[in-house]
Amino acid sequence: MRIVFMGTPEFAVPALAALADAGHTLVAAYTQPPRPAGRGKKLQPSPVQREAEVRDIPVRYPASLKSAEAQAEFAAFEPDVAVVAAYGLILPQAVLDVPTYGCLNIHASLLPKWRGAAPIQRAILAGDAVTGITIMQMEAGLDTGPMLATARTPVDDKTAGELTEELAEIGAQLMVGTLIDLPALQPVPQDDRQASHAPKIDKAEARIDWTNDAEAIERQIRAMAPSPGAWFTLGGERIKVLKADVVAREGKPGTALDDEFTIACGYAALRPTRIQRAGKPAMDVAAFLRGRAVPSGTMVE
Repeated sequence: MRIVFMGTPEFAVPALAALADAGHTLVAAYTQPPRPAGRGKKLQPSPVQREAEVRDIPVRYPASLKSAEAQAEFAAFEPDVAVVAAYGLILPQAVLDVPTYGCLNIHASLLPKWRGAAPIQRAILAGDAVTGITIMQMEAGLDTGPMLATARTPVDDKTAGELTEELAEIGAQLMVGTLIDLPALQPVPQDDRQASHAPKIDKAEARIDWTNDAEAIERQIRAMAPSPGAWFTLGGERIKVLKADVVAREGKPGTALDDEFTIACGYAALRPTRIQRAGKPAMDVAAFLRGRAVPSGTMVE
């Protein structure tokens, strides 16, 4: 098939690679424009742009698809289908109508659950046992289109980063299989009554509230890892927690209960096992404690 691929972050790269490796003709890759990053704030291409350039796929990064010019350029590629994975721009109806088989989205949830920008993080925060990928026929609404295929995977104790990598690979293979059967597939409408929304993670959600129960905080830590990172302050220093264990201990919330950095929560306690200090690389808590003792009774915020 002639495919226009539309995606931006690392999550989208496996799908682009899988489609190219499957023998499809990638006529263009649409992605977000290069952004300033790093110490020098130099413009950095998106992961999808880098992958597309390695594969000699033409790259486009319009600021918007609302103009007649941008829509005409898209139509000129004459795609059989557009494959979308975390692109970052809304597709106007004029764009959705161009491909012969429409625009297909790789969405990282089992729709209609967790429609929106942060389905992986919201699934972890909610304590979902299972999540997955839905291949969806796009329409004007936010992740409301009919479904063509799904695949499931357990959440277990995975971080958002780990689950994102896993779902990216699942989505890539599911999309390749979907395109093989596409002409014969019957789209299944979503049940809007079962829908839930997955808004973008706000940085304020990353601060740990020790009055919450330990299991909820542990989910928060996994949902925020590796970015933006759940955090607290110790002696005025911000510390991110990347991994932690729930411990059956009780005490005043925010109090260190022993010399191993076990911290009391609203219910039970939490023992961070991997942390990151501001401006420093991630480290095991054991190494942190060798350089900075946190005596029992210390308060964190």
